[in-house]
Amino acid sequence: MSINVVDHPIIASKLSILRQKSTPPTLFRQTVHDISLLLGYEASRSLPTKTFAAESPVAPFTVALAPIMRAGIGMTDALLALHPDASKVSLQPLPDKSSFEVCFVLDPMVATAGTASAALNMIKDSGVPITNIKFIAIVASESGLKTLLAEFPQLEVWTAAVDPELVTHNGEAGKIKPGLGDAGDRFFQTFGQ
Repeated sequence: MSINVVDHPIIASKLSILRQKSTPPTLFRQTVHDISLLLGYEASRSLPTKTFAAESPVAPFTVALAPIMRAGIGMTDALLALHPDASKVSLQPLPDKSSFEVCFVLDPMVATAGTASAALNMIKDSGVPITNIKFIAIVASESGLKTLLAEFPQLEVWTAAVDPELVTHNGEAGKIKPGLGDAGDRFFQTFGQ
């Protein structure tokens, strides 16, 4: 597995905004978008290029975006800015593997890796090789990445930060510390629902 931590001062600055409890939802959404755009740019670095003699490519390179519900939806627009012709796919049912050449799986956080693992297995079980998947997370825990590494040794992961520990917070185990809080709740303003 390739773990790529994008160490950049702009990302670090924006990550500090996400980590603040007082960040209002509109700024949280915009900052998730900004970091996702920067991570998506870096994760696209290794995409193959094709040389052609015509004014347009012989065949389009197809990209799919698979946001993990619900927080991953907040990352989709940023990746669409980089890959405007990408298909947005739902993990149930997953489209035929031949419909895309690379799949970006989007989730702001990898804590225990349970959700990430389930999503990756759904994609893999549909026939997509793990080597054709790029997982983008804004924050990941060390233990979550170890879990993914053990299960998917060829997976490529792109993240802005790796946080050292998982804790129990408000009675819920498996929260990343310092983390971002519940990214879905913060993005959609659904606290306590």
